[in-house]
Amino acid sequence: MPEGKDTRPVTRSGEVVLAAVTGAHGVTGEVRLKLFGEGVAGLKPHRAFNDGTLTAAKIKDDGKGGAIARFAEVTDRTAAESLRGTVLTVPRAALPPLGEGEYYHADLLGLAAVRDDGAPLGTIVAVENYGAGDVIEIARADGSRFMVPLREPAVPGWDAEQITVAAGWDDAS
Repeated sequence: MPEGKDTRPVTRSGEVVLAAVTGAHGVTGEVRLKLFGEGVAGLKPHRAFNDGTLTAAKIKDDGKGGAIARFAEVTDRTAAESLRGTVLTVPRAALPPLGEGEYYHADLLGLAAVRDDGAPLGTIVAVENYGAGDVIEIARADGSRFMVPLREPAVPGWDAEQITVAAGWDDAS
């Protein structure tokens, strides 16, 4: 079974969300970031975010699972606070290539989910990892949701169009 690479959501424009600004840090324009990838190491290779509107001057680990960043365009606390809630995106093509058997969580989001007998189940809306492996969350047409472990017995396969869930896993709550 392939293994997940990250939890980066993809925006409708094909941009991948790497982090979100959670607030200002200090008075000189630095911001705190919530990371959605592989920690600071997954963020550092990128300098331009949001179609070049934000340029990273410095990114460092905050020691708490997030990061502290300084952007060239942000010079004071007021400007940093105004970024609260802003997501940092890069083009999907800017991500490193995947190794054999790897996938980006972002590639699963939005896929149709079908049971192995072809019955439609819904759409993948989230990929979580609670420590024992990836788990996909599927939203049904009626709005209800259920989760399935991303392991071969439960998910025998997927392609670029849909993910297949083995019968019996779709009624787990």
